[in-house]
Formats: sequence, structure tokens, C-alpha cells
Amino acid sequence: MAEAPPTARATGLAALLAVAVTFTPQGAQAQAGSIEYAVKAAYLYKFAPFVEWPPAAFASASSPFQVCILGRDPFGASLDQAISGQRIGEHRVTVRRLDKVDAASGCHVLYLGASPSQTAAEALRVLRGSPILTVSDGGRETGAIIRFVVKDNRVRFDIDSAAAAANHVTISSKLLAMAITVRTGTS
Repeated sequence: MAEAPPTARATGLAALLAVAVTFTPQGAQAQAGSIEYAVKAAYLYKFAPFVEWPPAAFASASSPFQVCILGRDPFGASLDQAISGQRIGEHRVTVRRLDKVDAASGCHVLYLGASPSQTAAEALRVLRGSPILTVSDGGRETGAIIRFVVKDNRVRFDIDSAAAAANHVTISSKLLAMAITVRTGTS
């Protein structure tokens, strides 16, 4: 995916920063989970302008940009609402919910949810080397490129740049700077 023009990147960066809002309004714990996942849903496609995929990751110049959810979908309608009408360059953003993934699934961003058909570790093993930005809620042990973290009642994220390189996706320095931590090696 070609790098966005500077003004588009600045707008995208401002939008990404706006997503990192406090999600626990006045301690309303019942609502916190749904707000947390609404924020995470917005992040899933807002990461895209800050990631470069190899041209071969797209079947054509106008094929859809696919955000996939493996297994249980914690986002509900919030993900569909967040991506409704969105485009990444010439690519219309679509959502797919899958029980199992492989390198031919066509995903560009993959959220690793709980699936009875395939564990996150199995999915990552099958997808290793495929140009897919993997995202999870788990800790470092998940092996995902981006891991959501809740810190000070805000949804933030860690990035494993070594995992990104292994999957042939390049993460911009602007997104790396927004991460809580950036893991650069295998340790």
C-alpha cells in the first residue's frame, strides 16, 4: 500500500489520537466494556494509513481492504458502524468474521478473537510471513503485531516491529511513536 500524502497522514494521525479516549465515563463499569470495544473497533481500521502492505497483498488496485475477526466477535455492531463507508486509498473497507484463517483468507488486518476452530497461536503459525497486520487483546505471548492495552482507563497498544517485519508489513514511525512499547527483537 502506498504511503498516504502528508496531509492525509496528519488527518489520520489526528483521528487515531482522537480514538485514544477515556472509555470509563464516571466509573460506569457496565458500559465500559462496550465503549472499550467500540474504541478498539475504530482502531482496527485507523491503523491502516500508518501501515504499508506489499502490492501483492491486494488482488487489484481497487479490491477491498479486509478487516477480519477470528472467532468470537467482541465488537458487535460497533465495528460495522466504524468502518461503514470508509476507504483506505482506493480500497473500500469491509469486515469479515471467520472461524478459521489461512494465508488465502484475504485479510489485511486480523483481530485474533477466541475461536473453537483455531487458536490464536495456530492462526499466527499458519499466517507467519503473510502480509497481515495481526491484532490481539493478549499479552506479548500472543505473537500478534499489535496488542491492545488498557492503561489509565484508555485503550492504547503495544507494537512488535519484529513480528511486523516477519509478516512483510511496514509500520510508520508515527504509529510506532504512539505505542506504549515497541518490541524490536525476539527477546
